[in-house]
Amino acid sequence: MFYEMIATLVSAFVGAGLVLMLNKLTGGRLPKWAMPVGAALAMIATTVATEYAWYDRTRDLLPEGMTIVMEVENTSLYRPWTYAVPFVERFVAMDEHSLRTHAVRSELRMVDLLYMGRWSPARQMVVLGDCAAGKRAPLIDAVEFDASGQVSGVEWTKVPDDDPILTAICNLSVT
Repeated sequence: MFYEMIATLVSAFVGAGLVLMLNKLTGGRLPKWAMPVGAALAMIATTVATEYAWYDRTRDLLPEGMTIVMEVENTSLYRPWTYAVPFVERFVAMDEHSLRTHAVRSELRMVDLLYMGRWSPARQMVVLGDCAAGKRAPLIDAVEFDASGQVSGVEWTKVPDDDPILTAICNLSVT
């Protein structure tokens, strides 16, 4: 975020400098308000560019075996251009190499998910999916498995059939 702020400030100076050069070339015919407007437009353009570049940059840095299973796009009133082209504000990536299944109940699958957000720190969570019942649950403290594969201490969430996270968990091939 610090580098983005520096880039935005530098772009303001570049925008103002371009207007200053244009003013010199036109013999000083531009109005006095043109320089601050040029700086402001350059700052807005830089901010918009970094908003849209964040997802691609972050996605390209993910290690091998991490698959993006869900993207959350954003539109907002104070950014009217997002209605034409929404940007990805956060996403969920699944570590395919972390897949674990129960020997008796193969419909129970455990994977590590990585939750990434534009202005929030990355969070990792282990998620248990029940492919037969169409539900999933985050695995936190006090979760226990018995020998038959029964799980206790879990708060299951029934999800729709097209839930991207459960679909990705269930479509992973067991090696």
